[in-house]
Amino acid sequence: MGRHSTDIAIIGAGVIGLTIALRLIAEGREVTLIEPDEPGMGASYGNAGTVADYAVAPVGTPDVLKNLPSLLFDRNSPLAIRHSALLSLSPWLLKFARQSLPGPATRNAAAIAGLLAGANPLWKTLATEAGASDLIQPRGCLYIYRDEKQLQAASAEMESRRALGVQVEMLTGGQLAGLEPGLPFHAGAAFFPQAIFLSDPGQMMQRLAAAATRSAKLIRGRIDRLTREITGVTLQGHDTGGGLLQINARRVVIAAGAHSRALAAQAGDRIPLETERGYHVEWDMPQPPLTRPSCVTGRGFYLCPMQGRLRVAGTVELGGLKLPPSPHRIAKLVAGARSVFPDLPEPSRSWMGFRPSIPDSVPVIGPSKGGAEVLLAFGHGHIGLTLAPKTAALIADLVQGRTPGAEIAPALPSRF
Repeated sequence: MGRHSTDIAIIGAGVIGLTIALRLIAEGREVTLIEPDEPGMGASYGNAGTVADYAVAPVGTPDVLKNLPSLLFDRNSPLAIRHSALLSLSPWLLKFARQSLPGPATRNAAAIAGLLAGANPLWKTLATEAGASDLIQPRGCLYIYRDEKQLQAASAEMESRRALGVQVEMLTGGQLAGLEPGLPFHAGAAFFPQAIFLSDPGQMMQRLAAAATRSAKLIRGRIDRLTREITGVTLQGHDTGGGLLQINARRVVIAAGAHSRALAAQAGDRIPLETERGYHVEWDMPQPPLTRPSCVTGRGFYLCPMQGRLRVAGTVELGGLKLPPSPHRIAKLVAGARSVFPDLPEPSRSWMGFRPSIPDSVPVIGPSKGGAEVLLAFGHGHIGLTLAPKTAALIADLVQGRTPGAEIAPALPSRF
């Protein structure tokens, strides 16, 4: 049996776990990361690369609730469900529906906005510390609209974002064409000028992992059991070779993304975590046809210019961790990309990963109800990349005995 002891064990080495590790190392703490796969190569790698400080809207809103039946059962919807998973997802869907009512949706948007405040400067600092400033692109982000009706509806919605502190400019079709001449003509766009994006999320994860593991120990394995002891927490599982693994830690951070629910339950927290399955498709090309991420709002995906390729990422599919990728969802992304750029050839590759999703779209950050020797840091949904450095700062405050900012209150596990 592989036995290890550590001050702080972090379960999960995606962007959340890696960033927490870096922050705690900077605070002088001994850290061990436990991860069965290549660090940072799950949802942290496969996303749209946007540091989306503008993404204050929860997934569940009154408009989504009104259209929920058609959204969930239309195979072409940007929010869909694998029918074989419907029974197991029903309790989560009921909670999601309640959180989509006007009062909860408004509160959830305010909670998300509080967490997102300052995300961009935090990311720039993190990139500098990891030697990855070259991957930060401060060019803003676009939501593009195909007709005047969409554009007018968006103008009203953007006012609610401004009220939550988001900087946004509404562009005419001509202004959009001047900003992105490679795009075909659209009626207009919402432009978030302060947004930044990563030109290669995979490279960023590699650099974060390299920076973290210069000081942190990385154990390749999966944790199956968590037990509180008088002196801390015992973790048990298996290493990647199948051997037994035991880690004794003074404190544990659960940051295993979509795989966190069972471990949180063992710690005493019943978290309504479900799995969104995210997809991307890529085309290799020397120069992508646009210069900043652009969300095609009617279809629910992003066109993402990355180093040497165009990535098309997005849509939501609820379907758990076990079902295979959906060829239909991949085909819809390809068709959507070709609706904007008709000359795209066959894609170079496709990918599916798992997003941890909470019914209120607010992540779970803070001490376990069973005791603060276990801290939870998961459930970030579509904004895990964006909120990684903020989550790390909040967890570091808790570990170091400091009072975290008030923005943590709506994210605490005790809300469930």
